[in-house]
Amino acid sequence: MNTPPVRYPGRRTIARRPRTTTILQLSAVLLLTACASSSQTRVADDPAPAQQVQPAPRAAAAPAADTGFPSSPPPAAPVQPAEFPPFQEATLSNGVRLVVVENETLPIISLNLALPAGGVYAPEGKEGLPSMLAALLTKGAGERSAEQIAEDIESVGGSITAGAGSDFLTVGVGGLSSAAPLAFELMGDVIARATLPESEVELQRQQMLSGLRLQQGQPDALAQRAFLTTLYGDHMYARLSTPESVEGITRAELVSFRDRYLKPEGALLVVAGDLTLAEAQRLAENAFRGWTGAPPATPDVGTLPDRDNPVVVLVHRPGSVQSTILIGNTTFQPNDPRHYASVVANEILGGGSQGRLFQILREQKGWTYGAYSSLSRRSGVGYFAAQAEVRTEVTDSAATEMLQQLVRLRTEPVQADELSLTKSTLVGRFPLTIQTASQVAGAVRDARLYNLPGDYLQTYRTRLAAVTAPQLMNAAEHFTRGEGAVMVVVGDASKVYPSLSQGAPGPITIINAEGDTLQPSDIAESAAAAGAPSLLDASRLRASRDSFNVVVQGTPFGAMVRDLRQEGNEWVLTDSSSIAGARQVTVVRLGSDLSLRSVTQRGSMQGRDMKVNVTVTNGTASGTAATPLSQFEERQVNATVPAAAIDDNSLPTLIAALPLAPGATFQIPIFSASTGGITPHTVTVEATEEVTVPAGTFNAYRVSVAGGQAPTTIWVSAQAPYRTLKLAPVGAPLEIVLVK
Repeated sequence: MNTPPVRYPGRRTIARRPRTTTILQLSAVLLLTACASSSQTRVADDPAPAQQVQPAPRAAAAPAADTGFPSSPPPAAPVQPAEFPPFQEATLSNGVRLVVVENETLPIISLNLALPAGGVYAPEGKEGLPSMLAALLTKGAGERSAEQIAEDIESVGGSITAGAGSDFLTVGVGGLSSAAPLAFELMGDVIARATLPESEVELQRQQMLSGLRLQQGQPDALAQRAFLTTLYGDHMYARLSTPESVEGITRAELVSFRDRYLKPEGALLVVAGDLTLAEAQRLAENAFRGWTGAPPATPDVGTLPDRDNPVVVLVHRPGSVQSTILIGNTTFQPNDPRHYASVVANEILGGGSQGRLFQILREQKGWTYGAYSSLSRRSGVGYFAAQAEVRTEVTDSAATEMLQQLVRLRTEPVQADELSLTKSTLVGRFPLTIQTASQVAGAVRDARLYNLPGDYLQTYRTRLAAVTAPQLMNAAEHFTRGEGAVMVVVGDASKVYPSLSQGAPGPITIINAEGDTLQPSDIAESAAAAGAPSLLDASRLRASRDSFNVVVQGTPFGAMVRDLRQEGNEWVLTDSSSIAGARQVTVVRLGSDLSLRSVTQRGSMQGRDMKVNVTVTNGTASGTAATPLSQFEERQVNATVPAAAIDDNSLPTLIAALPLAPGATFQIPIFSASTGGITPHTVTVEATEEVTVPAGTFNAYRVSVAGGQAPTTIWVSAQAPYRTLKLAPVGAPLEIVLVK
């Protein structure tokens, strides 16, 4: 629900974390590449070859004064208001506000319906309910099943989506204007006649739980959760979904919430594209027939914390080799006139690669891949946040520098050339955000929902261009203020806390990934556990040669062979794979106690050679790696490897060497030879169940692995000989299954 061109964290990768090239991840990458290459269309022609021009005779050459280029660019033209078709408005008989932005340029329409039924309306203890409901609206409505809805809208080249933010629940339908009757019919069905099948409820619950498990392993997600809950305190914006709240949501509660809050009075429908007001009104009246009533009064959203001093939260993530830093504060109401100056100030600070944070922390200091800032608009009070992901050893220095840049923004006038360039960038970018019917509908929707001036979109560029340096400082003084600010750091507290505590702007509260408060003594115990001996039991393993198929939605996509054998006092694990034309052989050598000794990898992908050659001696890994992660360029690898670490390539095999039992949980540091990074993973035995694969039916442990780029479920036989039977990344149609 945010208005361009403000940048938002979810739309950009804040920083690149170390990633690996394991078989599972390679399969996923190749799957996505194959899908993309089969559906891409060419959007630009190659540059035309330069034409050869015969030189003119010398005698015909013009005087030099006549052929010179201008010495300076022409002056910029005055900024003009954005051109929008006139907004036409009406109120339907059931109370829905209708706004039509007619544009006959292309035979396309976009419908966007918004209702006040977002996260703040969820009952206490049922956080996540609006999001679950929104996801279910398109999974069966009226006389159509989920498959029929998808088939019908796709058959006319359209799409249908639904989602819920903090304030609003939205439904969007787009397609050709010739299919307008179908678009309105589907809109009416999903919003007023959704069937919410029990089977779809359970499927959506599992998808949400998988997403929450994934967040527990992602530093940026942990930082965002800790930041919002601390920033908003007792306010409803601090209430976020948890596994416990999602587990407790029933279908009856979803139906009750829909019947109470998805009401036409207070709803806003924006239609943009090749459709007249009269046509839109007629189609909407028919689609929304029988849908009547008003929602309950807006609940008490609570109060914001009244803080006089900054608050610092350190989220302990054992084994992290990087720290995620998030610093910010609340801003103001969405229609506050300081918004324009705030947009310019945010762009100067961290709107992109030209922002001060990026230039200083990355280009000058070399501490991070990127540092950015963002503004988030909400119906209540929004927030500002600056974020960077840095090496552990420079966490305190980076945090101090970020704070200094916030002070500089509110106390030091911006130079004229920097201000002018930034405003020109924003003014020039805005038209790109309102090119399509869908973009126009979204922009108009937000302007109406946030009660912005009637000419907000038309005058947006001219108001940005008019921002002055004093106005910018005034706005920055509010949203970068030191009092009440929140700083969140996610990293290995055993390494970060001692230095961070020396220069932190306020007292530090230490919590774990689940939000439980920790003491410094707990951190010391955690560090000692990280250096503890391996939990792996070599006696659980047997020499074996297993064959697997890589399957995508039941269709073979590739194959791999995993060979585990003993050579003297070593275990040797060899993975050989062929997936969509990419071949890879990985050899991991382990000691008799399964401690890591070396990793070598050879292969090719997209015509490029991949290779890894890393040796571990006395806890130190050294060598070289050239993989897609380094653009196939050879990089040096030098890292300290804990005794309990498992190489990411061998994890699917060595997981069988853990003392698995129902309910058991293990914290394992995972080493990536491709990057030299160590990432803590949580391995949990969720249940014992039967699993069927081509090799047969087995009684197996279902084990979840969280903490990497994608959570993965691994099935391991529950009786000796312990073997990996199946692997599946959560949320992807990809499986690796045992064949023999």
